Amino acid sequence: MGKYRISADIGGTFTDMVIYNKDTHETTTGKVLTTPENPAKAVMNGLSEFLDDSSEIDFFVHGTTVGLNAFLERKGSRVLLIMTEGLKDSYTIARGDRKVIYELQYRKPERLTTRADVHEVGGRLRWDGSEYAPLAEGDLKAIIEKVKAEDIKSIAVCLLHAYKNPEHEIRVRKVLQEALDDDVFITLSHEMAREWREYERASTAVMNGYIAPVVKRYLTSLTSELKEDKVSAPVHIMQSNGGVIRAETAVEQPIHTLLSGPVGGTIGGVALSESLQRSNLICVDMGGTSFDMSLIIDGRPSISNETEQAGLPLLLPLVEIHTIGAGGGSLAWIEAGALRVGPHSAGSVPGPACYGRGGTRPTVTDANLYLGRIGRDSKLGGWLELDFEATESVIDAVAKDLNLNAVELAEGMLAVINAKMADAIRTITVQQGIDPREFSLVAFGGAGSMHAVWLARELDIKEVVVPWSPGTFSAWGMLQSDIRRDLTENFYHPMAGIASTDLEKVYNQLIADGKTLLVEENVGAQDMSFERYADMRYIGQEYFVTIPLDNLDLEVIAESFHNAYQSQYGHSTPGAPLEFVNLRVSAVGAIDKHVHSFKAQVGQNPLKGKRDIIFDGQGIETDVLERDHMPVGEVYSGPLVIDEHSATTVVPPGYSVSIEENGHMIIKVEA
Repeated sequence: MGKYRISADIGGTFTDMVIYNKDTHETTTGKVLTTPENPAKAVMNGLSEFLDDSSEIDFFVHGTTVGLNAFLERKGSRVLLIMTEGLKDSYTIARGDRKVIYELQYRKPERLTTRADVHEVGGRLRWDGSEYAPLAEGDLKAIIEKVKAEDIKSIAVCLLHAYKNPEHEIRVRKVLQEALDDDVFITLSHEMAREWREYERASTAVMNGYIAPVVKRYLTSLTSELKEDKVSAPVHIMQSNGGVIRAETAVEQPIHTLLSGPVGGTIGGVALSESLQRSNLICVDMGGTSFDMSLIIDGRPSISNETEQAGLPLLLPLVEIHTIGAGGGSLAWIEAGALRVGPHSAGSVPGPACYGRGGTRPTVTDANLYLGRIGRDSKLGGWLELDFEATESVIDAVAKDLNLNAVELAEGMLAVINAKMADAIRTITVQQGIDPREFSLVAFGGAGSMHAVWLARELDIKEVVVPWSPGTFSAWGMLQSDIRRDLTENFYHPMAGIASTDLEKVYNQLIADGKTLLVEENVGAQDMSFERYADMRYIGQEYFVTIPLDNLDLEVIAESFHNAYQSQYGHSTPGAPLEFVNLRVSAVGAIDKHVHSFKAQVGQNPLKGKRDIIFDGQGIETDVLERDHMPVGEVYSGPLVIDEHSATTVVPPGYSVSIEENGHMIIKVEA
């Protein structure tokens, strides 16, 4: 057993590392530049820089956006899709989206595979899983010949009603495996989603097949390099559902890692909610290239069982995270004589102009540096020296084109990006019937705490929380997660026609299957727990609401559904007939987690110095404090700048700040 628990979170600009020493109970953090050409290289660079002996690693968890980037940049693998005879065009036709019916410039989202690469196979199952016609295995011969001739490396299989009876899909895989090389990746739709809607299930299977070869190469490379570095601990990967799995499992179902990077911050928010005893949080993560938002409601993350990525539907459980292109590297540009900021980013190469790596356009980071919110002598990530002259040059150039002075441009850039981010937060709160004023805003990421107060002001939120080490908070959140596997069984029955024992029988089987999956993840029986959920709706409706089930009393279940429906839609119809759609179980394997224990460095003056900072066009001499030396409980009034290793927090006039006992920073509007 080693002594280190380590997490690594790859971002667009920096790769964050969090290292917990079990012997000394100390947590340290660090950042290295992301290496886009090979993300594993940044992870290895971080281990070599921040760790003396890699062989002492006991637990390693990793958040990666390799699969997501492959999809967004359309750099995945060519996928051949096999569907039931007569359904070939269902993936191409897709489903009509009524939300965009009046958009005159609407463009249908690009499919991940072409119509020419969709093939049919005879055979058919009925809706209840019984066989209507046997599988026509002879139809696979031409498909096998095409795969060989055109060197296709990924196949997705989606047969009608396979969610109810997977025998035909399993047989197709066996025939393909016997005829093809081992390097051809085969995805079966029922293993991705055991629920109806053929188009959505096909889309999920195709997405898995599209990113699978890319993710497999990356994870294989990473695990190989870690072994060469004498890391014997298993590699765990963060999933979109907020749990972790072994890399070997992630290789087989890479779609579950699609949002693995941003999810860490939400899981950290859950731990924060418990330690601060604040049940409702809006978590915002502003990094170098993106701005991620999620909600903690009643101490739990908001989780959905389906989502869309670039217009393509996916059936998989995931923490609901909304992302826009807004970060410290967001570029300012001019369109039709007006200032625009983002979504394009300078990334890590060349990065903002102040990085001194050849950036020629101003970014949000440059604006913060120009206004004094970032000090000219600051070192981002603890080591990156800033080039103020380069920032001044690019700011002046764009200001001249807009007939503004440099200060007006810099403040204008921040006003634009702040309004953009606040509007995005409204989409997950106000537009969903949620009042953001009832929440605290938790700001993290390398740039989040610089902008947090302005976001809170836009949304009339009274309290901002800046967690310990906000620049590496997502990586820290990964160390607060458990192993998790999700299971689903289609259960289409009117509630009036079933008994609690019918539900119990299905749940017992799902839990038994969950135990098997957790054993594969090396979880002991004493660390296993299981959460039950049900997808339900009013009879006659198309879409369902997912509710947790603490017990299987049908009257209690009905009441829980009506309450959940009321909360989500603002109304309900108690007494109306209900039906079940799917039954779900989350199998959880508890991991020995560490929650950071803060120790204030008492006796040292937190005042580092003073510098002029521009607020609303006026330069104000502002105290600069060292966060590590701020005593617990003492209240400081703005304006202030608070420096720490991983981030800078800006507190404008009219706000006060204090450190609570767990080391988290609380910013409030002054009376």
